[in-house]
Amino acid sequence: MNKSLLLATVVAAVALAACGNKTDDAANAGASAASAVVTPVAAAASAAASEAVGMAASAVTGAASEANAAVAGAVGAAASAVMGAASK
Repeated sequence: MNKSLLLATVVAAVALAACGNKTDDAANAGASAASAVVTPVAAAASAAASEAVGMAASAVTGAASEANAAVAGAVGAAASAVMGAASK
């Protein structure tokens, strides 16, 4: 009976040790797979964000240029109106 109990204890210890190693290997494999998926997605997101920033900067520059032209036109019209009123 003592030999059977000792043998059962050893088998149980070996089984637990083997299961523990498989879990660690599976976790490492899962982490590697997740990293392989996340890296390309992050690179694509970074490229898309860079392109969006470039487009936004271009749009802001264009809008500022148009606003500058509109203000210059308004200033010119106001100056002409003042000069016309002053000459009468």
